[in-house]
Amino acid sequence: MVKKKVLITGAAGFLGSHLCDRFIKEGFHVLGMDNLITGSLKNIEHLFKLKEFEFYHHDVSNFVHVSGDLDYILHFASPASPIDYLKIPIQTLKVGSLGTHNLLGLAKSKAARMLIASTSEVYGDPSVHPQTEEYYGNVNCVGPRGVYDEAKRFQEAMTMAYHTYHGVETRIVRIFNTYGPRMRLNDGRVLPAFIGQALRGEDLTVFGDGSQTRSFCYVDDLVEGIYRLLLSDYVSPVNIGNPDEITIKEFADEIIKLTGTTQKVVYKPLPKDDPMQRQPNIDKAREILDWEPEVSRAEGLKITYEYFKSLSSEELFQKDHNDFEGYIKK
Repeated sequence: MVKKKVLITGAAGFLGSHLCDRFIKEGFHVLGMDNLITGSLKNIEHLFKLKEFEFYHHDVSNFVHVSGDLDYILHFASPASPIDYLKIPIQTLKVGSLGTHNLLGLAKSKAARMLIASTSEVYGDPSVHPQTEEYYGNVNCVGPRGVYDEAKRFQEAMTMAYHTYHGVETRIVRIFNTYGPRMRLNDGRVLPAFIGQALRGEDLTVFGDGSQTRSFCYVDDLVEGIYRLLLSDYVSPVNIGNPDEITIKEFADEIIKLTGTTQKVVYKPLPKDDPMQRQPNIDKAREILDWEPEVSRAEGLKITYEYFKSLSSEELFQKDHNDFEGYIKK
């Protein structure tokens, strides 16, 4: 029996590497592709010995060629944290625009189904709460987050254009805050920032007054939702996330309790355009995919904390984890 073949871009990243694991488990032949600008080969080194896995070091913002048949493409290549937006804004825009265009062309030529990783950031700092797929968003296209937000909004538009004009089979997942093993400890996002600070014996940094909210989904739940969406017949965007909303201050208290740190919480100015609310409405996912998250935050955080505790001292003390200069409101 010939295995179905899937191309996963951003394969060495946090989400991409977990998707590689899942599709290997499901019996696929997996082509992983990554330019390693933010990804790490450590995340997928356990797959290199498998004949069902191939890795290509390539930037999908350039022309993408794959030999032979191809059944599915999952486009997860993109910088995905505020630190990245500051350091590599042009690359962030290019992978969402040129990269998406290149991969849609590949999907068209191979008659492959393509799923793109969009984001809750398309909703910006939302005026609708919780966020439904019908909400068009409140995005500052020229702000520091705009390079990511607009790349993803363009990505959705290009994907739908290829679907309607060329008949390419496409799927769009809007991903809300996700966490788990293989996150970059120094990427500036709140969960690895808090746990990293606790492990280093530093005070926990809360931006703003801590009243802003987030909704955290464990990575295994997210991967399950993505897998179901890919194999579904639904074309329009679908929110995948955990609607269990929590304030950042409450979350900091949970991390202090989890890690046993005696460090205090310190407050710094809120970054420009930082969303004040983030909570997915997942009615569509429940109805269309029969999906909802199963892993509690307490359970997921315990697993994630054990992963971060296993990191080397060198990894733990990398120092760009809170490099928000240029992003803080003046």
